[in-house]
Amino acid sequence: MIVEQRTYSFKPGQLDRWLRKYETEGLPIQKKHLGTFMGLWVTEIGPLHQIVMMWAYQGLGDRETRRAAMAADPAWTKFIGEVWALDAMVSQEVKMLKPTAICPPLPAA
Repeated sequence: MIVEQRTYSFKPGQLDRWLRKYETEGLPIQKKHLGTFMGLWVTEIGPLHQIVMMWAYQGLGDRETRRAAMAADPAWTKFIGEVWALDAMVSQEVKMLKPTAICPPLPAA
């Protein structure tokens, strides 16, 4: 199993607007297609105006298949176009995390 960690940085004052749209429109679409949603956090100390979200997958092939299905969903295409039009995001970083032997088991997707 792998965990995908996505960090998004926003322009000051834009994070809440993006988050409201994501919670009501984007997350339901992603939950339909992607692996196990582990959560979404907002930075409080350190680099501000960031969110970190994590998804668990059975492996890279599972992630690739699930993300391709999501990309083909017209609802996702509409949502992502509207999100880019917000011009709220500054950057994004994606990391794939492989658990060590001492990690507790991740929930099944």
